[in-house]
Amino acid sequence: MSDRILKLGIPAGSLKDSTAELFRRAGYNIKFASRSYFPTVDDPEIECMLIRAQEMARYVANGILDAGITGHDWVLETGADVHEVCELVFSKVSRRPVRWVLCVPESSDIKTVADLEGKTIATEAVGLTTSYLKKHGVTAEVEFSWGATEVKPPKLADAIVEVTETGSSLRANNLRILDEVIQSTTRFIANPNSYQDDWVKTKIDNIALMLQSCLAAEGKVGLMMNVHREMLDSVVGILPALQTPTVSHLSDPDWVAVNTIVDEQVVRTTVPQLKAAGAKGIVEYPISKIID
Repeated sequence: MSDRILKLGIPAGSLKDSTAELFRRAGYNIKFASRSYFPTVDDPEIECMLIRAQEMARYVANGILDAGITGHDWVLETGADVHEVCELVFSKVSRRPVRWVLCVPESSDIKTVADLEGKTIATEAVGLTTSYLKKHGVTAEVEFSWGATEVKPPKLADAIVEVTETGSSLRANNLRILDEVIQSTTRFIANPNSYQDDWVKTKIDNIALMLQSCLAAEGKVGLMMNVHREMLDSVVGILPALQTPTVSHLSDPDWVAVNTIVDEQVVRTTVPQLKAAGAKGIVEYPISKIID
């Protein structure tokens, strides 16, 4: 074990719990104490700090943190010079990218982006919105929103640019989506200078490997079974394998063991087909990590 310490930023707010759960599945147990911004982790080579996702890239870029978890949208918004180690497709609700969308009230006469000329737009992502309007040749007043952005139209703003996963909050506030500004996923980012250090790079890459292996295993299960050699081709032909199934010898030379990984959603249709094709002793087991 090294006496070096990796300074790691954990996103506060809505991503905190889902990030901690992903790290737990990867083998890192992060514990949060009330009123403390310094979670503990069962790895003496890691020091954690809770940072708002909106600010994470800036603190990683200036070297206060060696690495951190944040959205690609906030990297773009802050213009921070960071190294993106990997993409981690997870969020507070789903495993889909989040969307920054341009919205107006259902009753609004605004039908296109061009109709926003000279109007007021409220958003937390001022930089992203300004770039979006510039791309469309529209000049509008973009105001920073400190929160509760959905309630600002029509009295406090003509439109908003807001992040959404499901759109339920927008619908609840009688807003309709006019256009999508950007899609974003969570990223594991590193300070470029820190990442040039061999120890830091290895530590970060190892964490990234384990996090990605957990995400790769989502929705997957293992299947193993015994198959008579005469029926092997028929059985293997049924399997929607992640890779070529593993076929192992058994003590009985007429039989082999077949082991593979499949999407969990196909098991209910695949297992009956495997049994009909002659597979015996079929066992389904959970998969926690997949590392290529």
